[in-house]
Amino acid sequence: MMQLDATFAALADPTRRAILARLATGDASVLELAEPFAMSQPAISKHLKVLERAGLISRGRDAQRRPCHLEAAPLREASVWIVGFRAFWEASFDALDGVLEELKAEERDVPKRRAQPTKRRAKKREDQ
Repeated sequence: MMQLDATFAALADPTRRAILARLATGDASVLELAEPFAMSQPAISKHLKVLERAGLISRGRDAQRRPCHLEAAPLREASVWIVGFRAFWEASFDALDGVLEELKAEERDVPKRRAQPTKRRAKKREDQ
């Protein structure tokens, strides 16, 4: 469960999610990852360390370049965990649909009440 905790903690930050989305298109250097953000390279490096500790990325060595690479296994584990709740949510939504259908049926069965004239409207009619 600790891996799952680390994964969700890393995914909690929108900058880290954006970095992972970028890495889903292919490996990138720290400079390439920092480009779209209005933050310093050290700040991006801190985000990358969090992602690396969570096992969501790895860093390679390509001559002087250290490209970051997306690691899918922790995301797969998180996905499996989330999908485990799908049956619960589907059952809850089915129950809610049932309640809504009952309410709609009751609404159709209740005759529409005509607005009872108020004293003011009745008086106005008499005056005309």
